[in-house]
Amino acid sequence: MFTGIVSDIGEIAAVAPGGATGDRRFVIRTRHDLAPVPIGASIACSGCCLTVIEKGADRFTVEASGETLDKTHLGDWQVGTRINLELSLKLGDELGGHLVYGHVDGVGKIVAMTPEGGSVRFIFEAPHDLARFVAPKGSIAVDGISLTVNQVSGDRFGVNIISHTQAVTTLGQAKVGQRVNLEVDMLARYVARLLEHEKA
Repeated sequence: MFTGIVSDIGEIAAVAPGGATGDRRFVIRTRHDLAPVPIGASIACSGCCLTVIEKGADRFTVEASGETLDKTHLGDWQVGTRINLELSLKLGDELGGHLVYGHVDGVGKIVAMTPEGGSVRFIFEAPHDLARFVAPKGSIAVDGISLTVNQVSGDRFGVNIISHTQAVTTLGQAKVGQRVNLEVDMLARYVARLLEHEKA
C-alpha cells in the first residue's frame, strides 16, 4: 500500500525479456537507499506495484507480466524513461496523500497543459468506464501521484499541478498526448457499488 507521495524519480537502466513469454524485466536506477529494502518488497513504479527481484547499490530489478504491460503504460518504457517511485507504506508512516494500492485501473492521457498563476492546469482524459469514479475534490493517482481533482467534464478531469510537484515528479517533463497510469480512489468505487445495489 502507498500514499501517492513520490519519493524519487527513477530511470530505466535496462530492459530485457522476462522469465515467461510476454513478460519484461526492468532495471531501475534510483537514489533511494536500497539496503533496508528486502528482495520481495513492493515498490510503486509510476503507480504500478512491482516486486523487487534483484537489487544493487543504486538500482533494483522488477518483472512485469504481459497482462501488466497490456493494462498499463509500462510497455512504453525504454532505457532512459523516467518514472515516479514510492516505497511501500510502513505502519506509523504519515499518510500525506491518500491510500493508493498500486493497482492501475486504466491508462489515460494528457490532453492539455495550461499555465495558471504559479501552477499548470493539466487536463487528463480517462477511459470511459473509469470516468464515473472521478469527482471534483476527490482523489486520484496519476502515474502514482496523489492528486486532487478540480473539475470534471465528461471523461476529462482537470488538476492544478504546483511547481513543487512538477519538480519532484515526472509531471515536470510531461507532454500533451502522453499516456498516464490511473488508479481511481477506492472509496469512490465502494460508493458507486453501494449506489448500484440501491438501484437494483
